[in-house]
Amino acid sequence: MASGFPFALETEGVPQLAEIAQPPSPTMPASLGFVDLSPVPTFSFLEEARPLFSYPPTIPGPVPALQESTPEVTPQAPSISAGPVGLGEAPSFGFLKDVRPLPSPESESRPEPAGIEPEIPPELNLSSYSFDAEALKRDFPILREKVNGRPLVWLDNAATTQKPQSVIERIKYFYEHENSNVHRAAHELAARATDAYESAREKVRRFLNASSTREIIFVRGATEGINLVAQAWGRRNIQKDDEIVITWLEHHANIVPWQMLCSEKGAKLRVAPVDDSGQVLLDEYEKLLGPKTRLVALPQVSNALGIVPPAGEMIEAAHRHGARVLLDGAQSVSHMRVDVQSLDCDFFVFSGHKVFAPTGIGVVYGKQEVLEHMPPWQGGGNMIQDVTFEKTVYQLPSQRFEAGTGNIADAVGLGAAIDYVDRVGMINISRHEHGLLTYATESLQRIPGLRIIGTAKEKAGVLSFIIDGFRTEEIGDYLNRHGIAVRSGHHCAQPILRRFGLESTVRASLALYNTYEDIDTLVTALWNLTLRHNSIA
Repeated sequence: MASGFPFALETEGVPQLAEIAQPPSPTMPASLGFVDLSPVPTFSFLEEARPLFSYPPTIPGPVPALQESTPEVTPQAPSISAGPVGLGEAPSFGFLKDVRPLPSPESESRPEPAGIEPEIPPELNLSSYSFDAEALKRDFPILREKVNGRPLVWLDNAATTQKPQSVIERIKYFYEHENSNVHRAAHELAARATDAYESAREKVRRFLNASSTREIIFVRGATEGINLVAQAWGRRNIQKDDEIVITWLEHHANIVPWQMLCSEKGAKLRVAPVDDSGQVLLDEYEKLLGPKTRLVALPQVSNALGIVPPAGEMIEAAHRHGARVLLDGAQSVSHMRVDVQSLDCDFFVFSGHKVFAPTGIGVVYGKQEVLEHMPPWQGGGNMIQDVTFEKTVYQLPSQRFEAGTGNIADAVGLGAAIDYVDRVGMINISRHEHGLLTYATESLQRIPGLRIIGTAKEKAGVLSFIIDGFRTEEIGDYLNRHGIAVRSGHHCAQPILRRFGLESTVRASLALYNTYEDIDTLVTALWNLTLRHNSIA
């Protein structure tokens, strides 16, 4: 494995590249085979790199046969080491010289491949099992696709994650053997469907460490979940001149419902600022809290920048002022362990499709004592105990908030996705993605003119950047032509980008199946783009 950063610079098709390489310039390698690059800004979150797992793979689900393919050979920009070895060559990141693999468990047997509705003992220490992202990638059929003749590199995980074969098979099994409405009929298929649906609810409860399945509400996604809270809780509890506090980091879905509620009720929306790294300014946040604060809504991870706000401290401060707290977990559930009881949030929302489950299914967690005092949001079947023309008696939570026929099959698919994540181990996932994040950050910031937006110490697997002289759409299109999927645009988070004077960025976002080779492919393509642009200029 090569040491250092780019070492085999391809000159074909790049005029006068030899002249660029000698003598050293502030932005380019000194020669072919260079390792000593100009100073780059340090990123404080890199100071706490954790060791990666590096031993034989655990394969949580069915493993389809891998179709071998030979990618097209094209002129390459700087070639990069395919792992963390050698990252210590950069003086600012010498701590990475100490990165080492953890020892493999010697006596523990690996879990069996996931089948239909596997039962996972809660006491099982799944995080001790081995981890191999390349093996896990084979669980995801779509990752064998080719795009524009190149192997697909999926780095748009903050928008949606891909689905493992075990989830696909679980949904297929539901429609072949269980398909029925739930809770109502007395026949066999209704019993099977109800069992599968409520089993998924229990898996979500365990995944979030909620105290009861009555605290778990199935919705279409995080956006619908936030709107449910705004309507069912907010319309009853927010009055004129009350205040709702959010942050600059919010996705539009955690801004617009509160704006609508404030407009309807005559309440005020207040916004906690962030510093130049993207982190919430806690002192300024606390100044916004007061006797009129009724609700605080914040993300556990920023979708646009990957920043991880200090949610625990913010929730505690809000509760000191008597406010309820909604935590948007859409971007956190696939990257880190979530414990709603430890966080002590009053509401938690997430979307299934962000955590390897189907689209159209999501979850609202609410503390039982809060849900019990909330009126239903929608009326119809399944959420009622008794109806007369004079009066309706509603079900207890959580069924009170699930009017009509739910998205049964995709709820079952969410349960299968949670099984998959449990078998991989969230600690494994977090450590692997942290290693990718440090590696990608160091690699990207060496590219001339590239600036990473969001450099706070606490980050999850999102890299948001711009390159001088390029429109973000142009970068996204170039990467797509090389089989690399990223997101270019405002990421439904315009306020935070405008905080940095931008209307859009390029966002590469990580998941458990991404590899160091994926990062190398991204960085190599960006080097090619910038070098060709500079040669023409």
